Formats: sequence, structure tokens, C-alpha cells
Amino acid sequence: MRIRQFALAAAATALLAGTAGCGGETSTAAAGEDVTTVTVTIEGVGEVTTDTELAERVPADVRGRGTLTVATNAPYQPFIDFRTEGRTDEFKGLDYDLFMAASARLGVKATFSQQPFDGLVPGLQAAKYDAIVGGITDKKERQQVATFVDYSASGTGFLVRTGNPLGVKTVADLCGRKVAVQKASNQAKNLAEYSKASCAGKAVDVKEYPENPQAVQALIAGNVDVVAATKVNLVDVAPTLTGKAELVDDPSAPNGWLASPNGFGFLKAKKELAEAYRAAVQSLIDDGTYTKILARWKQEPIAVKQATIDQAID
Repeated sequence: MRIRQFALAAAATALLAGTAGCGGETSTAAAGEDVTTVTVTIEGVGEVTTDTELAERVPADVRGRGTLTVATNAPYQPFIDFRTEGRTDEFKGLDYDLFMAASARLGVKATFSQQPFDGLVPGLQAAKYDAIVGGITDKKERQQVATFVDYSASGTGFLVRTGNPLGVKTVADLCGRKVAVQKASNQAKNLAEYSKASCAGKAVDVKEYPENPQAVQALIAGNVDVVAATKVNLVDVAPTLTGKAELVDDPSAPNGWLASPNGFGFLKAKKELAEAYRAAVQSLIDDGTYTKILARWKQEPIAVKQATIDQAID
């Protein structure tokens, strides 16, 4: 994602003087002696406010300006979505709520910007923003650029046409099929590798689309056989497609194929900032706020007990 160039100090001053929404939430900010006190109210969860000791872990430059720039790519429900149809500058979702809560705990206000998914990591590397958020899988390849704060774990789910006419049950059933994925996603890479290793003579025909909704529409139109995407995303999408598509249930992989950590990404050189956010997420886990946020988005199954750093499985 690429963020417009602007004066961070001026932007921080403006943000701290005003209010911001957080999924039907309100926020207020008041300057303290050493750190800024930020309070957000998350719908269905309640208020989250600054912990002074945690806020002191934030690097001085970020603490000084009081704001953080965040790149995301919506829609990718339930992690990130647009609050209002037709507007691309207001967001909602599990990741939005959790990141805003963690930021408030650290005395920082986060400003989100919509960017192309395949530009997130390159943009972070170019220091165009401070963090990347929105159902992003922590991968060892991405760790060459980013440090990830892992806050949940999920794998790949498979969406098929209603009635599952091709009998897709597991990833093995994708050999020889046309499978839609989001461009530059974890699914694109993993399916290509699986196909090469396990589908001799019947390769998975991976079709990449710019956004996940376009992959779903390709399935409904009959242009592909299956959609492969983060399972929690499909759990949210499937109920809206009654009579058109359904989610495959694989008891052997309840959290999805190759379940792996989802993380908030920070520039590798900014590991101190990542560690501050890890501690903030852990504090939200410990006091129950984290569970309430996951429950709000019906995603309790992806919960973790410990927020970690860089726990990619691949």
C-alpha cells in the first residue's frame, strides 16, 4: 500500500485535537506529561484506554508524533472492510478493531489507508507507512522485510458451488481443477507448491484475481471450480451466498488447510515498535478485550493465548 505524503507532525496534531471512529466507536485523546492518553470505544466491546507503562515502550519518534500510518486492503471480511459503501477512507473489521485497541493501549492513534494487496509489503519496505494490517499471513518470505505481531491463527478454506457438485473435500481434490485466489496471497503460493509436489499430471489451475470478491464472483459465474481463501474470510462470506456457494467442511483441518499465524506487519528495522504492539495485544488478551473483539466478529476459533513475534510456519 502507498500512502500520500503529508507532514506527520501536523497530521498528528490535527488527529490528537479531534475525534476518530472505530467500528461505530468514538475516540478521544488528551495529552499527558510523558505519553499521550488515547481512549477508543469499540462497539460491543467498550472503552480501551492507554496503559502508561506499555506506552513507554513505543519508540520515541512514534510516541512524539502520536500517530501511526497503517496500510490495508479492503474488503477482506471479517478482518477488514469499508464502513460505508462507496467510501474507501473509513474502515471496520476484526483487524481494525484490534489494531485500534492496541494502539489506544499504547497511546497512539492509527490512520488507515486503502492500498493494493500486492503493494503492502513493498510499500512497507519503502517506508511509505508504519504498519500493514488486514488478514495478512505471517510468512518467512515476508519476514525478510517485516516483523509480524501474530495475533491469531487460521488456514485456507475452500468455497464451492452449492451442492458441491465436484465433491471437493480436501486440498487433494483440487488437482486438475480451476481454483480462484487473490493475487499475491498465501493461497496462490501454497497451491502452486502443492500442485507441483502432489498433483502429477493434473495440476491445480490457479487463477489470480485482484480482490477476493472477484474470485467469488468467478465461482458463481462458473469460470472456476473453487475459491481458496483464508477460511475465516469464507466463513463470513458463505452465508451471504445461499443457493450459490457453500464452504467445504474438512474435519481433519477445522481451522483450514495449513493453518498459520495472522499478523500485524512492521518494518523489520522497527522491531521495537513491533514488540510494543505485541505487549499491547497481550494485554488485550489478558483482560478479555481481545476475546470480546473476536466474538463481535464471530471469530473465536482463531484465538491464541499468547501474542508472539514471527511465528510463521512456512
